[in-house]
Amino acid sequence: MTRRLLVAASAIAMFAGTAQAEMVLHILHTNDVHSRIEPINSSDSTCNDEQSAAGECFGGVARISAKINELRDQIVAEGGNVLVLDAGDQYQGSLFYTTYKGKEVVEFMNAIGYDAMAVGNHEFDDGPEGLAVLVDGVDFPVLSSNIDVSQSNVLAERVAKHAVIEIGEHKVGVVAALAMDTPETASPGPNVIFQDDIESLSAAVEDLSAQGVDTIIALTHVGFVRDQELAATVPGLDAIVGGHSHTLLGDMDGADGSYPTMVAGPDGAEVPIVQAYAYGKYLGHLTLTFDDEGVLTSAEGQPILLDASVVPDEALAARVADMAEPIEALREEVVASTSAPIDGDRANCRARECEMGNLVADAMVDRVREQGVTIAIQNGGGLRASIDEGEVTMGEVYTVLPFQNTLATFQLTGADIIAALENGAGQYEEAAGRFAQVSGLKYTVDPAAEAGARISEVMVEAEGQWVPIDESATYGIATNNYMRGGGDGYAVFAANGQNAYDFGPDLAEVVADYLAAQEGGYTPYLDGRITVK
Repeated sequence: MTRRLLVAASAIAMFAGTAQAEMVLHILHTNDVHSRIEPINSSDSTCNDEQSAAGECFGGVARISAKINELRDQIVAEGGNVLVLDAGDQYQGSLFYTTYKGKEVVEFMNAIGYDAMAVGNHEFDDGPEGLAVLVDGVDFPVLSSNIDVSQSNVLAERVAKHAVIEIGEHKVGVVAALAMDTPETASPGPNVIFQDDIESLSAAVEDLSAQGVDTIIALTHVGFVRDQELAATVPGLDAIVGGHSHTLLGDMDGADGSYPTMVAGPDGAEVPIVQAYAYGKYLGHLTLTFDDEGVLTSAEGQPILLDASVVPDEALAARVADMAEPIEALREEVVASTSAPIDGDRANCRARECEMGNLVADAMVDRVREQGVTIAIQNGGGLRASIDEGEVTMGEVYTVLPFQNTLATFQLTGADIIAALENGAGQYEEAAGRFAQVSGLKYTVDPAAEAGARISEVMVEAEGQWVPIDESATYGIATNNYMRGGGDGYAVFAANGQNAYDFGPDLAEVVADYLAAQEGGYTPYLDGRITVK
């Protein structure tokens, strides 16, 4: 295997006159588009006509296509090499997915001309059959090096461990990894076997190297924290193009790190890691330069903001409009109003009390209070967007709660409630979606404590007063059917919940009805129900 060495920019400049790169590889990439087929607004929800007219929209597949075509044509015309990659989670997040169940993803990804895609956890939201729609429909490889689908009669031989893409005279290998907790966050079923991502990627790299491929890109859906661990551990990677954590890297305000982020690999050579936020708001553009011996000598780039300055592809925009017609009436139905924006930002709802978490959890309790249920627990990862001030449409509510989860109730002891909150904080440092938004509860979380010992001061509301939870008492709990069945690590719900009842209705309808019932409109708020030390 060729040893890869990324030298510092100053050293590259110093030797620029004596060595000439054999190949420059441009990687255009998206991740976590989450069914944002149409343009989005600043809250990551579907952009309305007024916002569009004001030039306040971002992304959308027509804009993604236009920018990719522009850059690809330019790069090829200049004799360069380009790959177009997606790091997973094209599925789930708008009424487009609810309506078309992946067929829209197939059509638009093919039209854009992707070269490869990693399987994301949400590609399994409708089971192996849901992923089969994608892998059977697209005309490029859909990859995951660390899942074994050989036992699945739906997916066997349809998801490759790796791919070799020929670009002119060059061969580029692509390996892939999917988050190992996907059985807890989606529905892959028992016949899709998850394997260690480090071991699987290492084996895939060895296999490609044995075939004489020495330019290898990892396309991952494991999150930015895990990407850094993979870069430091898996030998032979030239770059990691990631997703899952919706991480914004770059020079812009609010970025979580540099683009690319460099991590020393196991042989000391630095590995560039990139990610491009989510929802199609940015297009990543990473430029890798290799010398004539295949050694990586530079890695640079920035995500490109797909704002109103990018003119959407006219044909794709028209097709999107056609496909939106059947869902337009439902989406535009005004169900309520809010006096201020309702914050559902991912960074907040997965780490602390957030306004959207309070709204959804309160709505759940309100719906089942007559059944003696006083507590609700909602996973922060199930909240997918904010809502703007003013009129609230059903389409906005479905964008916040797109998973078609239904309301579920059961009984649980106080001790098991504490265990559930510990699970919610168990992956705090990864901003995991299991973080617990609550109603009828107060608790304190200490992120610096050891996982499993982060929760304290758990209080319940009783007759208008907050009192310490009684670990031996039994409480009525409301949640969504996904969590009730053990999703997002809430195994204690599935194992110990008593008198469980997945009676519905759709959680989006529960929230819409609750908002509609607020006289004078809804006012978002925080009340200190979650304290972070």
